[in-house]
Amino acid sequence: MRVIEVFHSLQGEGLLTGTRTTFVRTARCNLRCRWCDTTYSFGPGRERSIPSILAEIRRNRTRYVCLTGGEPLLQRESLDLVRRLSELGFTTVIETGGSLDVGPYVGLTGVHLSVDVKCPSSGMEAKNHPANLAKLTAEDTIKFVVADRRDYLYARRVLRGYRGPAAVVVQPVWGTDAGRLADWVLRDRLDVRVLLQEHKVLWGDVPGR
Repeated sequence: MRVIEVFHSLQGEGLLTGTRTTFVRTARCNLRCRWCDTTYSFGPGRERSIPSILAEIRRNRTRYVCLTGGEPLLQRESLDLVRRLSELGFTTVIETGGSLDVGPYVGLTGVHLSVDVKCPSSGMEAKNHPANLAKLTAEDTIKFVVADRRDYLYARRVLRGYRGPAAVVVQPVWGTDAGRLADWVLRDRLDVRVLLQEHKVLWGDVPGR
C-alpha cells in the first residue's frame, strides 16, 4: 500500500485522545479541505507491504493503531491491513473524510470508525456521503470540524436528524476560538464532545507527531 509515514505518538483526536498509538498515514486524498493540516499526505508516498507495516507496529508495542491519511479508504489494501490488525488483537481507529462508503469496515472486531461530516468552511460539503451515518455503530464516531458559526449551525442541523448510536465529536479548526464553540454547544445543550487536537497542544503543527 502507498504510505506517507508510520509513526509512534499519542492520539490527538477523538475518544482515545492521549492514548499511545501507532499511526499509519496513507498517501493521497480525494478531498481538498481549505483548512487541511496534512497537505503533505496528498503525494504518492512509497509502497509498503502489509507485513513490513505490521512489523513496525509490533516494534512500537502499542495496543492501538490509527489508520489515517490522506484518505485511507482510497487504498484497496487498507481493508486487508485492518483485518490483519483485528486478527492480531489490535484496536484500530480509521480516520476517514466521510466521502467514501465505510460499509466494508463496519462491525470488524476491534475497529472503530471516525467519520468526518464536512462543514461548509472546508469547501467539501458537497462530497459528504450521508448514507455512512446510518451504518455506524456504538463503536464509531462522527466528527465535525468547525471553523465558524455557519459550520456550527450546519453540524447542529445534521445532528438533529441523526438518531444513531455513534458518539459525536465537535472539534474546532486549529487556531479558531474553541471557547466560543464550547459556549454554543452548552447553550444548545447538544449531546456532543468538544475536543481539541491534543498533539498540537503538545508539539505544535509538526508532521509525524
